[in-house]
Amino acid sequence: MMFNSTVFASFFAVFFLLYVMLRHRLHAQNLLLLAASYVFYGWWDYRFLSLILVSTLVDYACGRLVERASNRSARLWVTISVLVNLGILACFKYCDFFLESTAAVLSSLGISTEPRLLNIVLPVGISFYTFQTMSYTIDVFRGKLPAHRSLLEFAVFVAFFPQLVAGPICRASQLLPQIARRRSIDAEQASTGCYWFLWGLFKKVVIADQLAMLADPVFTNPEYYHGGAILVAVYAFTFQIYCDFSGYTDMARGVAATLGFDLPPNFNLPYLARNPSEFWQRWHMTLSTWLRDYLYVPLGGNRKGLTRTCINLMLTMMLGGLWHGAAWTFVIWGAFHGLLLIAYRLCTRTSQTAEAGRSEAEGSAAGQNTRTKRPLSSFLSVFGFFHLTCVGWLIFRAPSFDALSKMLAGLATGWPWWMLTGANSLQGTGFFVLAAAVTPLLIMAWIQYRGRTCNAVLQQAPFWRGAAYACMFLGIVMFGDVDDKPFIYFQF
Repeated sequence: MMFNSTVFASFFAVFFLLYVMLRHRLHAQNLLLLAASYVFYGWWDYRFLSLILVSTLVDYACGRLVERASNRSARLWVTISVLVNLGILACFKYCDFFLESTAAVLSSLGISTEPRLLNIVLPVGISFYTFQTMSYTIDVFRGKLPAHRSLLEFAVFVAFFPQLVAGPICRASQLLPQIARRRSIDAEQASTGCYWFLWGLFKKVVIADQLAMLADPVFTNPEYYHGGAILVAVYAFTFQIYCDFSGYTDMARGVAATLGFDLPPNFNLPYLARNPSEFWQRWHMTLSTWLRDYLYVPLGGNRKGLTRTCINLMLTMMLGGLWHGAAWTFVIWGAFHGLLLIAYRLCTRTSQTAEAGRSEAEGSAAGQNTRTKRPLSSFLSVFGFFHLTCVGWLIFRAPSFDALSKMLAGLATGWPWWMLTGANSLQGTGFFVLAAAVTPLLIMAWIQYRGRTCNAVLQQAPFWRGAAYACMFLGIVMFGDVDDKPFIYFQF
């Protein structure tokens, strides 16, 4: 069941009516939430509900046992929790990938093998809810929160349908207290939730799905296209994946807000980032902080010298890339961002060392010059890193290394103006479709940047706020195609 579908509209209308009727009965409301979450997820394939049940029961039990056990036994129980969750993830997402990769390596050594692939269908959202539930037992082991007593409330935490299949990834400390207490729905919260949902739906069906029509043909058959068309496709996918993924997050936060929940933000104008460190503080923030807290820091973080820090950064980003999908292009994408982070850290370290060697007077003068040049410097930093991000998305979206090499080679060919205007010389509209689709996003980004908040529209005068709602609704009616394209991150 997708947010951008008439089925979800009918489902939520019935659910919300029952939810409001039970507003004074917390236990019954949570039972309804759990049942609705299982219906929502089981709509794709009810058999995969067994995986959610396994994760729920294992992590609930392990959390209780970790809290009661001695330090040595607690390590055993948290290890069991991690192994069960990673085992489920490895079996359903990575088993065939590792078998094929091993067979390819053996074949290069002259050893012919025919691996028996499982060909298992990837359960929707498995990467998200396994990470979410696994972090619970780790936090209990670290003493950051007590083991939760109510199995019902914990089951709702694992299966909470607004963010179940594509995040944001919620920590137990963020979501469990909201599940355990009575929730009230006020007009302001409901209004905010409706705005988030409307804007998220607009980004998905009006912007992302239109840009997909520019990007998909080129990435599928890059050998038929030249430089200008490939550049348009890369730009199109860069904005498509942002609008598609952040659109889902906005809709998830909107649905949750109408139910009395506050989910963490996942995006904060990521394409205004000036460097790779800032980008990962703005893009998929709940995954970034998850990787930092449960992978980068346990590896040693930046506490064991520069060389070890660089190794930890690379390992974290490569594993983060692999989290996105069972393909080497994702690993290379992660390594690309790992190299950017390492290069930025080395450059920052060098500049800090040079700055420390200046005299106080020179430092003061340099600070004044920096302030004078900051607007231009910031623009160039944003412009430059945006295009490095585009290179990363090219690697990310390429279906294979062969397609990636063809697109990189194609970017160096065919650059007359008419190649910039479409996927091929006969269509001649691609560049203008790209500009038209991205314009509403840029206008909203400017409003949010000027207002210093992603809720800047809600702070406008009623006339302008109403005009924004009307434009979004009209765009969805005129250009949106519901019940059509699933969200990109459903495959992860």
